[in-house]
Amino acid sequence: MSTTSESPVIQAPRGLAGVIVADTAVSDVRGAEGALQYRDRSAIDLAESARFEEAWQLLVTGEEATDAGRRSFARRIEEIRASLAGDVAAVVAAVTAATPDVMAGLSAAWSLLAARRGIRPVFDLGPAQRLDEAIAFAGSTPVIVGALWRRRNGEQPLPPLTGRGLVADYLHQVTGRVPDGDAEAALTAYLISVMDHGFNASTFTARVIASTGADTAACLVGALGALTGPLHGGAPSRALDGLDAVGAPERVEPWIRGELAAGRRLMGFGHAVYRTSDPRAELMKRIALRTGGARVDLAVRFEAAAQRLLAEAKPGRDLHTNVEFWAAIVMEQCGLPRSMFTPTFAVARAVGWTAHILEQAADPKIIRPSARYVGPPLRENAA
Repeated sequence: MSTTSESPVIQAPRGLAGVIVADTAVSDVRGAEGALQYRDRSAIDLAESARFEEAWQLLVTGEEATDAGRRSFARRIEEIRASLAGDVAAVVAAVTAATPDVMAGLSAAWSLLAARRGIRPVFDLGPAQRLDEAIAFAGSTPVIVGALWRRRNGEQPLPPLTGRGLVADYLHQVTGRVPDGDAEAALTAYLISVMDHGFNASTFTARVIASTGADTAACLVGALGALTGPLHGGAPSRALDGLDAVGAPERVEPWIRGELAAGRRLMGFGHAVYRTSDPRAELMKRIALRTGGARVDLAVRFEAAAQRLLAEAKPGRDLHTNVEFWAAIVMEQCGLPRSMFTPTFAVARAVGWTAHILEQAADPKIIRPSARYVGPPLRENAA
């Protein structure tokens, strides 16, 4: 007589919520506290006080930007970007002949740039070579995105602004105007605050690909594909659609009630991790309020009504404003067109992705989870 035993049923949390899949020293998101840190620094403090390049250096190297280190890293960026200039120009020209879409163009440009430069899998590179490639691709991203935007509009890329850094150059390319200090500071704060955010969908995608030993460009293209999904959180332009639909302050509450009654999601509210206010949203709100204006006044009223009505409609769930809502206002104030909001998000997140690619490349173990089969049982062979 034979006996059979059944394996215990393992329930997989939806979306792997709460499942720890790896260790990281890049960033930490503490949703219950509403806190975000990069390495050993508060991400919000960095966003309010640091230059883009300084936060970039901290994320990819783990080193605080001392005066000497800051100058060294800045030189490294400039040298690598200078060596890429001809290839970037050729790639941008090729891509814009094929598509006017900036996000699709960025994905294609990364792949073409990798092919032109003959980059090798991270598996075959040493740490210094991996870092050079990480800096090259993250540093080329704002240049590529800005150039794609200008060529899409029938304009040639502008020469870089002397000594202003990547953020000012990026604003110059996209808006066609030399940015003032307030716009540069506001966009810098946004870019730093969203550089990284734990194991979100796009970052996890980059790490999975990096774990196979693939090249840096392949990791970035995969991450960018994940970012294009509206549920990821990389689509801040959608947060402005609600304000446009409302139009006037007296229509705020009726419009929100109608959306909730129809079962539609309010973009810019709720977050997969934060159970209290999103610290990045609070930062963006402070920046938006400093500039003010009718759009900001409407946003303040919309936020208050939305949070109150969401609490009524979904009791027990803490649905606060997320970074998308106020970031959209800030980017609009900086003069960025709405179609460039997601590409701008990608400019920032490319830094975080490369930091995670570097970290994952140092681990020789491939990411290969298991799945629980729930399909029909195997058929017996017919007689």
